[in-house]
Amino acid sequence: MSTRVKSFAVGALALTIAAAAQAQPEKERVIIGFKAGSAAQVERAVNAAGGKKEVDLQRFGAVAVSVPTQALKGLQNNPNVLYVEEDTRRQLLSTEFEPGKPYGIEMVQADLVSDGVAGNRKVCIIDSGYDLGHPDLQSSGVDGVFDSGTGNWYTDENGHGTHVAGTIAALANGEGVVGVMPNNNINLHIVKVFGADGWSYSSSLVAAAEECANYGANVINMSLGGSRANRTEDRAFTQLNNEGILSIAAAGNDGNTRDSYPASYDAVVSVAAIDANEVVASFSQQTAQVELAGPGVSVLSSVPRGTGERTELTVSGIAYNALAMDGTPKASATGNVVDCGLGEQTCTGATGAVCLIERGNISFAEKVQACEAGGGVGAVIYNNEAGPLLGTMGEVVTSIPSVGVSDTDGATLLSEVGNSATVAVEASDWAFFDGTSMATPHVVGVAALVWSHFPECSNNDIRSALNASAKDLGATGRDNAYGHGLVQTQGAVDYLTANGCSGSVDDGGGSDGGDTGGPGKGNGKGGKK
Repeated sequence: MSTRVKSFAVGALALTIAAAAQAQPEKERVIIGFKAGSAAQVERAVNAAGGKKEVDLQRFGAVAVSVPTQALKGLQNNPNVLYVEEDTRRQLLSTEFEPGKPYGIEMVQADLVSDGVAGNRKVCIIDSGYDLGHPDLQSSGVDGVFDSGTGNWYTDENGHGTHVAGTIAALANGEGVVGVMPNNNINLHIVKVFGADGWSYSSSLVAAAEECANYGANVINMSLGGSRANRTEDRAFTQLNNEGILSIAAAGNDGNTRDSYPASYDAVVSVAAIDANEVVASFSQQTAQVELAGPGVSVLSSVPRGTGERTELTVSGIAYNALAMDGTPKASATGNVVDCGLGEQTCTGATGAVCLIERGNISFAEKVQACEAGGGVGAVIYNNEAGPLLGTMGEVVTSIPSVGVSDTDGATLLSEVGNSATVAVEASDWAFFDGTSMATPHVVGVAALVWSHFPECSNNDIRSALNASAKDLGATGRDNAYGHGLVQTQGAVDYLTANGCSGSVDDGGGSDGGDTGGPGKGNGKGGKK
């Protein structure tokens, strides 16, 4: 009897809990902008409505909260509230790697200007963290703060932040790559707003920018963005600009003409991506807000140790550009080249050899399996149309390293049948990435490097000098694809040397941003030419 009653009571309690859970109101994450001095009143109103504070943005007159949907109207009508807006998503702006070589440092003229006095500047990187201890990255002069949501700033589960940091400051140590400022002189502050999934909220970005300011940053790198504007972000970056901080962000990777944020706020420099031939990348967004361009295609930089991939193909001692097949095992093999045609059947005579196979008719995995079945130790698949070949093994597990090459390299390799070749796909501490994310740190590094030689200049002076001295690309003058053009370190130094900090860009029209209101993105003084 007592047992049955107890069971009923427990069951009733479970039903009550389940009903309560179902009755919980749906909540939305929003940012509330409030009148000066009313933060406490707004927080009480949020709590009374059944909400909770997510991010304190009091410096910028706002707070990010989660509140029941039905409470939004009441909060919007609160006399202390200026506005209520969506806490929009922000994400990293890079893609997987493509073939290429490290070329950006020379293109932006960073190798022509010493970073010996860069210690008077500090760059803040808002991203996915930093692989502290990486052989190509500085361990001194870099700091950060633990975040309860994303963890330790000195780890990087995504890889994006470490890649960005390498472009700015990879060491000239004879290993890997070099950054814009390679001599361990620049100061770095790392704010980790992204985990492995690579997205966050706009309120977290604003809080991260505030942390940058609190830790003395002069330049902020934001290789991130989203398609929707956010009033609180706009206000925050305008305020930080007025406080003397130069904010720089990626223009976006959607390959269209839509604005991306925070890059498209007037107080932020928007950076487009170009390739090694100084041609705008197909993915780079083209808008009226684009201000400068930087190398962003096939950019080689540091990634968390062991997470990168190094691909090698040498035949008769000559190296060829090759892309590892997605899903290929990491291994190295050497053997004589054998022509396996289309690889539609077991490649006879391939024992101990490297199979050369043409693309077409069957899957890449089946071609590699045909090589394996014949005793091959490595596979090279060449394209049957113009351009490099990036293929995949899909769900098929193979045991030999396999790579793809272009149609032209394939034709050359056919003349190398019988000669020795080495195919290798190995773990690396470096990797090639594409994206306006990769272009942005080139511009950030140049801005900090130039500013270090003219510390008496304001952030708006440096911005104007970068715009005035950029290498004009595309249509004559500023355009939506390249902005003012490719950022130039020596060019900006020469410009400031000749014109001083008060030098202006003015080709008629536009508004004068000055040193207090920000340079804006018009055509007047301090803006675009």
